[in-house]
Amino acid sequence: MAVTGSCVQITYRCLFKMSTVEELKLRVRELENELIKCKQKTDPETPAHVRTKIEEMSAEVVDSNPYSRLMALKRMGIVKSYEKIRSFTVAVVGVGGVGSVTAEMLTRCGIGKLLLFDYDKVELANMNRLFFQPHQAGLSKVEAAEHTLRCINPDVVFETHNYNITTVDNFTHFMDRISNGGLEEGKPVDLLLSCVDNFEARMAINTACNELGQVWMESGVSENAVSGHIQLINPGETACFAVRTIFVWQCAPPLVVATNIDEKTLKKDGVCAASLPTTMGVVAGILVQNVLKYLLGFGTVSYYLGYNAMEDFFPSMTMKANAQCSDMHCRRQQEEHKKKATEHPKQEVVEEEEEVVHEDNEWGIEVVDEVTEDELQAASGPKPDLPEGIIPIYTIPPEKVRESPEDMVEETEQSLEELMAQMKKM
Repeated sequence: MAVTGSCVQITYRCLFKMSTVEELKLRVRELENELIKCKQKTDPETPAHVRTKIEEMSAEVVDSNPYSRLMALKRMGIVKSYEKIRSFTVAVVGVGGVGSVTAEMLTRCGIGKLLLFDYDKVELANMNRLFFQPHQAGLSKVEAAEHTLRCINPDVVFETHNYNITTVDNFTHFMDRISNGGLEEGKPVDLLLSCVDNFEARMAINTACNELGQVWMESGVSENAVSGHIQLINPGETACFAVRTIFVWQCAPPLVVATNIDEKTLKKDGVCAASLPTTMGVVAGILVQNVLKYLLGFGTVSYYLGYNAMEDFFPSMTMKANAQCSDMHCRRQQEEHKKKATEHPKQEVVEEEEEVVHEDNEWGIEVVDEVTEDELQAASGPKPDLPEGIIPIYTIPPEKVRESPEDMVEETEQSLEELMAQMKKM
């Protein structure tokens, strides 16, 4: 069989660059993903399965409006201005079991901009979780996530970073994007969400946010997959995440530090942590719910909310910052927070009960108490002498004095009919 020189050169190039079929398949997926992204950005004719961008959110109740049910929150008095969601930027670090679902929920809610950070690739072992699909295996998680999310809501601006934030160079770039990656370039993000699965990445996020004064929310699921938590961390106001060394405590050390465990020894070949899509979904749900309440200003934002699936238990608490924290940035943020609190003290809003006034009361009807104050005191017993701060719930009334014989009615043998007959004659 004759083979031309050009064919031989192409064959050798392919063998040199892509030695295995798996690498070729992966490269094809990456190119397909890039092609779809380019078409969405440049093609005036958007594919039928991808909707066109919507300039302004509308409350119009029609089947073609993806925001009608979200905007209904305004009509029902939950939020004052839901469309403000488009002005916010959220960074999601870790696009795994919790992070991917969190990113999808925020996308469907119409967030303005999402920054996605992760260095891992999609694996078939991830298919027990939500969001990712088998055909995306081999792609980087941030690229696969962006493709899916862009199809769901093209109104959202996406920015992806496929690297490990814990390395020196990447950490510097990570801090730069947190400081300047807002919807308006040069402005910081409004909120950072930690959805990572290791202590080292959490510490990197904690360090960056302490230095920048960036509000962030931490989340996690237990190794046995039946419990999880979310936590709001406001540098200077609440406890920062962990410790600098095993000898110097910061605000709230996690178990891996408190027990002096080397995190790298926890992972063993052939052994993996359990993972339930249900628990991941619950944690992602309460995380995004907290994000919406924080950004849009409704309801009560939880500082710490746990989830125990075994007993359906949701513990909640608040952890104050430690004034002796070893992190100098944490201590600096605490001092700045104290100054702000002094300059702008929170004013307690006292709700006064409005007097109910009827427009007209033609018949002069009034509601009065049937028992007077004197009668109430007479019916109560003497108050015991108790320590300050303790009050009795009730007192034992004095025994009733028996009525005198003069006030008593004499007994009679007459029947009721006879007595009634006598009354009629009167």
